[in-house]
Parts: sequence; C-alpha cells; structure tokens
Amino acid sequence: MPSPKLQIGLVLFPNLTQLDLTGPAEVFGRLPGAQVHLLWKDLDPVSADRSMRILPTTRYDECPPLDVICVPGGAGQIELMSDQQTLDFLRQAAKTCQLITSVCTGSLVLGAAGLLKGYRATCHWSSIDQLGLLGAVPVHERVVQDRDRLTGAGVTSGIDFALSVVALVAGEEVAKEIQLQMEYDPRPPYDVGSPRSAPAELLSRTKDKMSSFIERRRAATILAAGQAYLTAIE
Repeated sequence: MPSPKLQIGLVLFPNLTQLDLTGPAEVFGRLPGAQVHLLWKDLDPVSADRSMRILPTTRYDECPPLDVICVPGGAGQIELMSDQQTLDFLRQAAKTCQLITSVCTGSLVLGAAGLLKGYRATCHWSSIDQLGLLGAVPVHERVVQDRDRLTGAGVTSGIDFALSVVALVAGEEVAKEIQLQMEYDPRPPYDVGSPRSAPAELLSRTKDKMSSFIERRRAATILAAGQAYLTAIE
C-alpha cells in the first residue's frame, strides 16, 4: 500500500497578496509526498490584490482532511474576517491538522476564527498589535511557532515560514534541499525591510501612507474580536 500523501491546504481568497500564497505554495509543491490544495468556495479564478488571477484547485466542501492549513494575508483579509463560511471551514479543518498556520495578516483571520487564543503569533509589522485584540500574544519575529501554530510575518517571510513547516513535517535535510533547489539566498539591495532597520523618516512616511487602510483593518479586527467572543460563549 502506498503511504498517504501529506495534505496541505492554502486558502485562496479574493484580493489576497499573491506572494503570501505563492511563496509557500512553491516550497510545499517541492515537498515529496505532499498534495497542495488551493482552497476556495468555488473553482472560479480568484483575483489577487495586484491583478494576478489564480485558479483554486479544491472547494471547501470537497476538501479532504488536512495535515496543514495555511491562511495568507492581503487586503481581502478584512472581508474574510467576517466570512462565516470561511471561519467555519477553518475551525473544522483545524481539527485534523498537525499544523495550523498563516502568513502575514492571515494570522488575523486565524484569530477571528478563534484559533490563536493564548498562542504566540506574528503578523505584518503594520498590524501585529491587532493580534492582541483577538487573544493572541504578538511576537515581533519573522517566523513564530507555538505548539501546533506556526505564523509568518509580512509577505516575503512566506518562504522562510514554509521552509520551517517542511522542517517540522519532513525534517531539516528535506527543507535544506528545497531551499537549495530554489536558490533561496536573499541579499536585498537595501537594509530597510523591517521597522527595526528602516530609518525613522522612511518608517514614518510609510506608516502615514498606510494609515487609513490600517485603521480600516483595525475596525474589522475589533468587530471580529467581538464576534469571536460571542461564538465562544454560545
């Protein structure tokens, strides 16, 4: 009898940041014995937040029991936090998972589903404080593991995150092989990729440009926190 495939699901939702999804999908797709599902409510093309259109492979209602579930982030995460069909799916899928995971602001969706209460987690630097509203413990690290929860920080951390997942489910040597296959050897041209390294003026200017959107996200997080509380006491 052949051994069962490792079932990995990534939620593919409208207006997501494609690299949050495609970075991990590239890593997971190279994992021997893994079957990767791009999950949504239907199989129609889904538009990412930078115009790319991506095809789901598996509907929620036909998804097999998963070993790993991953929620990416992006602007569409705001609507996803009040999408009861998705939140219910995540709660159900989590019951079979070895790892419950996210990249970027996908951790806020996990929080809205009640799956991060009491867990250390990370998020994009601009919104990491919002995790506390959902009962999680914010941690300013690129990849954070707390028991069976694994979360990645903003966008580009998805590859680091996915290699960490592979190390957990298949061993470090497999993760190293995949990193080498991908020639993942990042050397960014500027040392400004984090608030810890960016000059104060650049950080301030960037925050100002993002401020109205971050407040819209915060309002959605506050609403989701209230809904999660009501669900918990029902």
